Order: sequence, then C-alpha cells, then structure tokens
Amino acid sequence: MDLHVPITLTDELADDVVTASARLNLASGEIGRIEYHDWDVATQGHPWERDDYEFTSGTLSNAGKDVEFGVTVNRTSGQYSVSADELLEIKVKAAQLFAGISGTDLAGRTGRTH
Repeated sequence: MDLHVPITLTDELADDVVTASARLNLASGEIGRIEYHDWDVATQGHPWERDDYEFTSGTLSNAGKDVEFGVTVNRTSGQYSVSADELLEIKVKAAQLFAGISGTDLAGRTGRTH
C-alpha cells in the first residue's frame, strides 16, 4: 500500500510566497520529492535558507476539499516534515472531509477487534 500522498507546500517569506508540489509519507510524516513552482533553487537557494523566511504550511487536497497543516523545516538538513501529533490530526481531518467519517467513528473503527 502506498502511504505517500501528494501535497502542496507553501513557504512564507516576508514579501513572497513560494509554492511546491511534494509527497507526504502518512506513516512517518516525512515530506519528500519537493518540486518548487516558479522558484529556481540554483540561483535563489531554498526558501528556508533566506533571512526573510517565516514559516511553511502544507495542504492535502481531494475533490475540491483541503486539509491545511503546519510543516516543520529542519534548517540544517532541509528536511520538511510534520510532527506525530500533526500527522494524526491530518489523518482525522482527511477522514472527516474526504470520506465523511467523524473522529468518533474513526476512533471506534480503529479500536474494534473482530
């Protein structure tokens, strides 16, 4: 089973917004395969390397519905990721929005034994 889903990353700078396509690993929270839109890393560097970098957020989209979430950037390694708590929240919100499953239903389904 593929646990990688396509997401959009948004790096907020003081006077600019940089977007990228990426893949979120729903098992680990790691984000990879980042492809910036209209941003040349070779000449401009990574957005998180700039002095005016503020924060990064992510968006998971499906059928016109979006789940937005916070993204952590390790400014030493350049690795984008989401925390374990944020990852759980993404999964619950995605289930609610995309599948119409409530958080209570989701908790009940994962706690059942057959």
